[in-house]
Amino acid sequence: MPATFVLLPGAGSDSWYWHRVAPILEESGHSVIAVDLPYGDDDAGQYEFADVVVDAVEDVEGSIVLVAQSMSAFTAAIVCQRGEVDVDLLVLLAPMLPAPGEAPGQWWETTGQAEAKRAFDVLEGRDPDAPDDLRVLFFHDVPDDVTEEAFSQEEPVMSNTPFETVWQADGWPHVKTRVVAGRRDRLFPLEFMQRIVRERLGIAPDVIDTGHLAALARPGELAAMLERYASEL
Repeated sequence: MPATFVLLPGAGSDSWYWHRVAPILEESGHSVIAVDLPYGDDDAGQYEFADVVVDAVEDVEGSIVLVAQSMSAFTAAIVCQRGEVDVDLLVLLAPMLPAPGEAPGQWWETTGQAEAKRAFDVLEGRDPDAPDDLRVLFFHDVPDDVTEEAFSQEEPVMSNTPFETVWQADGWPHVKTRVVAGRRDRLFPLEFMQRIVRERLGIAPDVIDTGHLAALARPGELAAMLERYASEL
């Protein structure tokens, strides 16, 4: 049964992030809505982002699969919590998996992300004290032409406002949830992700052999996983 995949980009990104995955899903008969979130708007926090998502899907009929990359996991959780959209499945990709009462800006410390990243850098022979290089951190397994296209785009403006929004909730929304983690993710190492997902959702993530940007590095594998999830609805 065809589904509508609603795709949310990570912090400082936009709908271009999904440009390698969307055509694959559409060729299989699904509909795709790749949402641009106003990351540069100082007046927009996570709840305003959720409004954008709700508006984008107001005319959708049939099954909705909401897919959230990295920080947009906060946005997706709010969308599902509010219940204005009947989300059949929530898929969190390399997510900043939120806990009730937590803001994205707090997430890094409360989860121990910095320590996990440092340990993984040491394990793989990288200097943990070196300044972050976006190509090394995010694009190490993305094809060269896609990487160059990404860096040729206008540099994104990122407001601090969405990092300050506290998720006001008592618990995880009653929506079927799957998590996908990257085996070679240098920002959110796999063991770190497995721990956070287990502690916060009580499940294990599915794993793709990729880094943080699965939609750019492994679009076919990711699309196949999303289609399999949709077929199980």
